[in-house]
Parts: sequence; structure tokens; C-alpha cells
Amino acid sequence: MVEELLTAVVAAGVGVVVYMGAAARVVKQYERGLVFRFGRLREEIRPPGFTVIVPVIDRLRKVNMQIVTLPVPAQEGITRDNVTVRVDAVVYFKVVDPANAIVAVEDYRFAVSQMAQTSLRSIIGKSDLDDLLSNREMLNQGLELMIDSPAVGWGVQIDRVEIKDVSLPETMKRSMARQAEADRERRARVINADAELQASHKLAEAAEVMSEQPAALQLRLLHTIVAVAAEKNSTLVLPFPVELLRFLERSAPPPPAASAREEPASAGPASEGPGPVEVDAVGAKDSPSALDRAAEELALGAAEPPPSPDESPP
Repeated sequence: MVEELLTAVVAAGVGVVVYMGAAARVVKQYERGLVFRFGRLREEIRPPGFTVIVPVIDRLRKVNMQIVTLPVPAQEGITRDNVTVRVDAVVYFKVVDPANAIVAVEDYRFAVSQMAQTSLRSIIGKSDLDDLLSNREMLNQGLELMIDSPAVGWGVQIDRVEIKDVSLPETMKRSMARQAEADRERRARVINADAELQASHKLAEAAEVMSEQPAALQLRLLHTIVAVAAEKNSTLVLPFPVELLRFLERSAPPPPAASAREEPASAGPASEGPGPVEVDAVGAKDSPSALDRAAEELALGAAEPPPSPDESPP
């Protein structure tokens, strides 16, 4: 009798251990448990920790509540300004409603992935190339809204969407490089022209100061000679002032004037006085003093008395 009782106790103990082994479940901290009894979802969501279900009757489905990083495959599309690009992105999402994530959609990961690819293609077609390259924040927000709208009914919350890379054709890359190089060259030319303009203003001011103080030009000449002599070369360059050339030109004697030519009268009485005097027009034009000399000679000839006919020549 005692042996039968011990056998029954041992059998009961073994049955309890087997039952507890089949019914015991452990839900981790980042998970939530959904219990399906005969295929029907129980309203109670099992929290993290140790839990027990009815073997054979209940089934426990664990749902991960962590943020999931889902890479979106590169999508090729044509932008609004007719440029072919390949864009890939990454989506960060998490499950906020475990019941809808399991019941409302077959595979919420696959559903989010397909929605992200479709939304990415749509964003590419609505955007310009400049927006894809420089205004990604706005595109990320628009892409997040497009994915989050249907994902709310799946019990999924889109945490963030980021565009990773934009691949351009090689021809477009070369064109953009040439454009950037031309823009940099244009800026360099503008800077050089501005520098020349400022330098010209400063040189004009320096010229005004030197014109007021002639000694400043001489000091500048001496500084130039010192700078050239410091190079330790055998050739010495001495600048020659232009003002000195002008001074020498002003101090040079005037060119010789054309001499006036006198022709005595061949006929006519002696009382008529000396004959007309011809003046070289070219000489008078070149030198105004030739005409004055001719007028003086005429005046002297008129002042002298005419010779008497009785007087014989010596």
C-alpha cells in the first residue's frame, strides 16, 4: 500500500513538472506576449517576466518592441528635372501596438519595407536634383509622413527616415564638376578685378601725395634702387623720371627761323623807296619771329633818306 502511494506521488510530481515545463514561458524585457487560445486572441497582453499558458490549448506569440533598422534597397528613378538617379534610404520604426502588428498585417516588416520603397520612388519623381543633394531634411520629413500614414493601422510607428546616398550618372558628375570649376573661376576673376580696382584707387591717392611733395618721388626712387640692389645681381636698373625729359625739352633752344629774303625793285623811281620784301611763308608759319624781323627791316628802310641822283657812287 505504501509503495503504491509513493508511486502515485512520484507520478503526480513528474506530471506537474512536465506540465509546468510545457506551460511555463519567459517574456524578455523588450518583448510583449500575445496569447492565442484556440486561435482566438486573448485581450490580456503578457508583460515581461515569467508567465504560464495552458499547454496544447494556448499559443504564445512574442513581439519585439525594439526600434528596428530597416535598410531600403536603392531605387532608380527620374527626378522632376529629368535626371536619372539611384537613391537608397534607411527606416527606423518600432511596434507600439503588438495586437495590430500581428493581427492587422501578415508581416509588418515586409509591409514597411515595401511601403518605404514605393514612397522613396514617389519622392524621387516629385523632387529636383538640387533638393536631393542639398535639401534632404525636407525630403526626409515628407518620406516619413508617406510611410507613417498607412503604418499607423498596423500598430507600427515610424521613428525616422534618412536618405543615405544619391548616385548620379558619370556624365552628370562631370557636368557638375565643370559647372563648379567655372563658378570658382568666375569668383576668382571677380576677386582679382576687385583687387585691381582697390589697388588703382590706392595708386591714385599715392600719385596725388607725390605730386604735392616732389621729394616723395625721389625717396621712392631711392627705395626702388635699394630693393633692386638687394638681389645681388650685376645689372642695376635706374628709372629715369619723365619730368626730367619734359624739363630738357622745354629748355632746348627753338629751331632756327627762316631768313627773310629781300628783293630790290627792278623798275620805278628812286623816290619810291626800297622794293617789297618777300617773306617765306613756311618759315613764318614755323617761327612767328621771322615776320617780326621782316617788319623791322621794312621800317628801317623807310626811315633812311633816298639817295640823290647827283651823287655819284663812290
